[in-house]
Amino acid sequence: MNKDIATPIRTKTILEKHGFSFKKSLGQNFLIDTNILNRIVDFAELTAESGAIEIGPGIGALTEQLARRSKKVVAFEIDQRLLPILNDTLHPYDNVKIIHQDVLKADLSEAIQSDFEAFKDLMVVANLPYYVTTPIIMKFLEERLPVRGIVVMLQKEVADRISAKPGTKEYGSLSIAIQYYTKAETVMIVPKTVFVPQPNVDSAVIRLTMRTEPAVQVKDENFFFTVTRASFAQRRKTILNNLVNQLPDGKEKKDQILEALSESGVDPGRRGETLSIPEFGKLSDSLFAYFQ
Repeated sequence: MNKDIATPIRTKTILEKHGFSFKKSLGQNFLIDTNILNRIVDFAELTAESGAIEIGPGIGALTEQLARRSKKVVAFEIDQRLLPILNDTLHPYDNVKIIHQDVLKADLSEAIQSDFEAFKDLMVVANLPYYVTTPIIMKFLEERLPVRGIVVMLQKEVADRISAKPGTKEYGSLSIAIQYYTKAETVMIVPKTVFVPQPNVDSAVIRLTMRTEPAVQVKDENFFFTVTRASFAQRRKTILNNLVNQLPDGKEKKDQILEALSESGVDPGRRGETLSIPEFGKLSDSLFAYFQ
């Protein structure tokens, strides 16, 4: 068995050997605790036939654990300075491919076709750079890529918002956007002490399991998301106020908005955070007739 990358001493040795300095702009925080990495991989429930996609492999700490427990790992790394380090740390593993590219600009569908063509099981597993967490997750969901799920480490505050339930202060349009496509759960809290350099905030691991069908069937998906975003624009305001102020021509269409709220059984005095996803689905379908 190869010596784990994710120990404080080995990480320090690797960084010194390559003269690597952290770039704050890339949100680089490397994990130095093998137990936590193993638990992240456990949550992904990989088998010897699984494929894994990783974003931001850093010096390869998580990549190594994925390589040991899956058939193939493809990792996207934006920082060119890390390529020779990954080449060095991951040379014992012949089932790892590093792609030097910004994952947000990548053609993921094409990458999956070429690298995981015959794979029946595919998971996204990553310690995400905090500044681009949401766009990366949404890219995988909106492009409806053939993955079973996503297990990622991110800022605890964002994890709380993603897995939030209606009626809580964390629940908002991000909760709905992600829970529309997936079942979301926070599976582990991670203290800042297990990273180098230490971030300013605690982290959490979330597991998103893809739904076979969206959480609710709606007439128009884009409009559904427009309505949910509008409903949370100013959290202290009622849903009626937010819709009137945020929807296009909302002020002129106040009567129609009231009509749609009545049709969908939603009290105009409620606040957005009290509505469940099915209630938002009904409301957006009622509103759609007046706004298409």
